[in-house]
Amino acid sequence: MSNSHVLCLGEVLFDCLADQLGRKLEEVESWTPYPGGAPANVACALVKLGTSAGFVGAVGKDQAGNELVQLLREVGVDTTGVKYHPSAPTRQVYVVRSTAGDRHFAGFGEYDTAEFADTHLKSSEMPISLFEAADFLVLGTLELAYPESGQAVHRALELAAQYDVKVIVDVNWRPVFWKNPDLAPEIIRQILKQVDFLKLSKEEAEWLFNTTDPGAITYRVDGVEGVLVTDGENGCAYCLSENEGKMPAFSIPVVDTTGAGDSFLAGFIHQLAKQGIKSLGNGETAKNIVTYASAVGALTTTKAGAIASQPTAEEVETFLNSHKS
Repeated sequence: MSNSHVLCLGEVLFDCLADQLGRKLEEVESWTPYPGGAPANVACALVKLGTSAGFVGAVGKDQAGNELVQLLREVGVDTTGVKYHPSAPTRQVYVVRSTAGDRHFAGFGEYDTAEFADTHLKSSEMPISLFEAADFLVLGTLELAYPESGQAVHRALELAAQYDVKVIVDVNWRPVFWKNPDLAPEIIRQILKQVDFLKLSKEEAEWLFNTTDPGAITYRVDGVEGVLVTDGENGCAYCLSENEGKMPAFSIPVVDTTGAGDSFLAGFIHQLAKQGIKSLGNGETAKNIVTYASAVGALTTTKAGAIASQPTAEEVETFLNSHKS
């Protein structure tokens, strides 16, 4: 029996970040690999904040896969749900960066997107004991791009419903992962019917719903208890248990934005697990929870890499105390 309160299902990978800023893919001279993958980022960020988390996903039987699983274990993430694929490689993503530090996904090197181990996560291998013990399930949408891992996502949603696990989806739209990106909106909308909380970037909100208003999105997604719409340096908007608001971003020097949205989500879930979903009915509490999430996201941008830069609960509290108005 696992003590994980939060299960994060999806991809763990290496983000290969361009060492030279402001260059196109073919102009980059060297790359530095950083561990990443949105669900794995969320799991690590949660553990660093003090909420137990487990990761469910597939990696290759290769050095990259071993290193990533080892890192998850070192951070303190439960890796019971990690499967090794005998022949498919662990995913690596090449990321170019602007002079301002903003990143752009530039492809997968020599492999096709459907050749990586994470696409082979099997529905038959969903660890039921982890779902029995979980309070929250965090999903991205990238694994819906592939038949096998897509079925695993649907199985996870079935188990979440069976064991009364709250489902949180971060859309995390990356066209480069999809063989046919035009199919993605309808596939993603289908699973939103089974979701309790939804996080989207401003661009994703416009893409899926033709609006960036969290209240309007809440109205469209039947049964959802909360919607968060993030907009990088412009802050975020939220609708949580009918409490709506907008929040400016914290103004701090940015080194690398990779994983900031994942840390934001982890900060939100950490507070949700701590204070309980019913607490969102209080407008001030809802605002404080989003403020906390924003601080976790902001602190993650002050160093390179998605996981290495994640703050501890103490660092977040210190940061918030120093930014009280």
